[in-house]
Amino acid sequence: MKSNEIAIIDEQSIKDMVHEIRGQRVMLDYDLARLYGYETKDFNRQVKNNIGRFPPEFRFKLSKEEASNVLRSHFVILEKN
Repeated sequence: MKSNEIAIIDEQSIKDMVHEIRGQRVMLDYDLARLYGYETKDFNRQVKNNIGRFPPEFRFKLSKEEASNVLRSHFVILEKN
């Protein structure tokens, strides 16, 4: 998607991007990047370059197990569609 294009994303697609991890409802970097029209690496670079705008409670790294669980849940959602 080009930066001047507008994408309409349905409510269910956004709900599917929300995961419960460590008792918190979160969205992952690659989903947020997709929503804002960035590649994940560029999105993460923006966060790193503007770290003061992102309080620690709004960002954390997943453990390998957590990442694996999230990937599994994504595959389940894809199989339902």
